This record gives sequence, C-alpha cells and structure tokens, in this order.
Amino acid sequence: MDKGEPKWRRRKEARPSEIVQAALQVFSERGFAGAKLDEIAARAGVSKGALYLYFETKEELFRAVVRQAVAPNVAMVVAFAEAFEGSFADLARALLPRAAMVIQATGLGKVVKIVVGEGRNFPELARAWHDEVIQVALGALTRLIERAQARGEIAPGDPRIHAFSLIGPLLLGVLWRETFEPVGAQPIDLAAIAEQHVETVLSGMLVKQGEGGR
Repeated sequence: MDKGEPKWRRRKEARPSEIVQAALQVFSERGFAGAKLDEIAARAGVSKGALYLYFETKEELFRAVVRQAVAPNVAMVVAFAEAFEGSFADLARALLPRAAMVIQATGLGKVVKIVVGEGRNFPELARAWHDEVIQVALGALTRLIERAQARGEIAPGDPRIHAFSLIGPLLLGVLWRETFEPVGAQPIDLAAIAEQHVETVLSGMLVKQGEGGR
C-alpha cells in the first residue's frame, strides 16, 4: 500500500490537468464560443464550482490549454532545432516534417482553427497563442536563420520573413485539413507539404556556390 500522499490529495492535485484535457476536447468539438464550462467540468469529473477554483474564466482556461497541451510540443520541436548539429539546409529538411508530424499527432490544428476563426471576437485567444506558441517558435526559427546568415549559408534578407516563408504553407495545410476536408475536400498530407516545400524555399534562401553571403 502506498505510504505517500493520501489518495484524495493526489486526486486534487491532478484536477487542473484533467480539466485542461477536458477543455481541449470540448474546445476542439464546439469551438470557443460554443464550449460550455458545465460540459468541461462534467468531462473532467468535477463540479462547475470546483472548476472555478482553478480557472476563473473560459479565456483563462483556454490559455491553460495552450500552455499545457500545446506549448510543450512546440518546445520539444524548438529544442530539437536548437540542438541540431549540421547545416541549416539539413536542419530545415528535418524540422518541417517533424513539425508536421507533431501537428497531425496532437490535434494541434483544431486549436489553430479556433484561434483563427474566433480570435477577433475573443482577443485573449490570439494573445495566448501568440505568447505561448508563435513568439516561441517564430523567434527560435528567426534566430537560427540569423546564425545561418552569419555563417554565410542563407542569403541576405529579413530573417523573420525567411522564417514566415518556411512555415507559412504548414499553416495553410492545417486550415485546409480542419476547414475543408470535413466538408469533402481532397485530403492533404502535411508531411508531404513540408517535404516538398522545404526544397522549394531553400532554393531561394541558400547562398549559391560561388556567391558570397553578403
């Protein structure tokens, strides 16, 4: 028998995580506006009053979803990129398919759709996504491109715009999968987008042999 913390205390400490997972499910199914705290609480196995002990508003709960269910996956991809040893071209060829795999495996696209579709009416959604995901991922990629430019691998140009050029088609693919495939559009493979696009965009970003980096 476990001599550690009482079962009721361990259960209480687990509740925020259980609420966040339930919220992710409900947000994905109903959208932000359509999600009800009563349903989230029921799925988490707590009362609505207990939910309010941890999260005072639905916006706060959404930020917790982004921080706990999405941001760690983004952080793993960023950590992989920052630890990568090799040329920027090799990094990009490894990074984009990995990002596509994470998006498909985690259902992250459903949260993206919520932010894009409802962020104007609920600015806190866009703010949470920017702070916890975009700023982290785009910032890391921009820094990596800056370093590659300093090494003479990447052609001159705004490194942040280069970063947008690399990741933009993945966002389009996510929106296609979440918006149009459910109504019968031909499916698109995010990994295939990543693999083909990275070769296309690198042909413009990389310094050609015999050219200087400036």
